Amino acid sequence: MPLKQLPGKAPELTAFEAGYLVSLNGGWRSIRPVIDRDRCVRCGQCYLYCPDGTISPEFSVDYGFCKGCGICAKVCLRGAITMEKETAHA
Repeated sequence: MPLKQLPGKAPELTAFEAGYLVSLNGGWRSIRPVIDRDRCVRCGQCYLYCPDGTISPEFSVDYGFCKGCGICAKVCLRGAITMEKETAHA
């Protein structure tokens, strides 16, 4: 089976529109990313590196699909994202 050809330009968004991610988190996440809006400079690193595309271009997190991996917090250049216990937000 031949490989599908990629489009000639880079994608504008890393997150898919509604309908692509079909399994909600399921409640097993133990930590979640919280974005400090005062420290965030909107560099886009969290948006670009989120493996599940749960951070929107407006820098909000879709907790229904976020798995709590912490990659966004690790790549945040300003330390504006902290990983907090899920129970603190229940």
